Amino acid sequence: MAFGAEELRVLRRALALALHPGPVSAEDVKDCHRLAESLDEAIGEGARLRAFLVADLARYRAALPGTVVGYLAVLEEALGAGHRPTPDDLAALRALRGNAGAAALLGRCQELAERDVRARLAQGARKVPAPAVPASRVRLTALPGGVAKEPEKKPKEKPAERPAPRPAAPEPAVPKRPIPTPGEVFPRRRPAAPPAGPPQQLAAG
Repeated sequence: MAFGAEELRVLRRALALALHPGPVSAEDVKDCHRLAESLDEAIGEGARLRAFLVADLARYRAALPGTVVGYLAVLEEALGAGHRPTPDDLAALRALRGNAGAAALLGRCQELAERDVRARLAQGARKVPAPAVPASRVRLTALPGGVAKEPEKKPKEKPAERPAPRPAAPEPAVPKRPIPTPGEVFPRRRPAAPPAGPPQQLAAG
């Protein structure tokens, strides 16, 4: 990506303001916005060009070895546009190693591929989190002598039991009246006593 004289002036002014903050004129702000928009447009155009070249490169690679000249030309243009060689590109170049152009591109692509691998490994090493220490090991380092003691578990308090209801006092038994007999209900009448008088004598026939 190449900058014109005016763009370089704006870029230099923006860098100076970033290093030494100070008052900024409205014209400087507009220039910085225009430069940012131009950069975004150039980046987008570069991405579109790279996608076109990669698709064209795949077509040439699929038609090898008859398209070796076109393949090498498109591959070199794609590398200039930011394309990174793929395993398919490396395999195709190894197959064309007898060609001087292919051998030169193979060395360049292998160097780019190794550089990318080292960059990914370095990035992955920075992102790898520290190994987590098991909880049991943490307890070992927290006590002298490395003895891990399990925290004493307090027994769960049982909820207070409700007192059992007391049985109700039995009601006093009411004495049962005896059932009267028929003789008591209907007493017999005693026969009337005979009248007192002289004894009658029976006359002798």
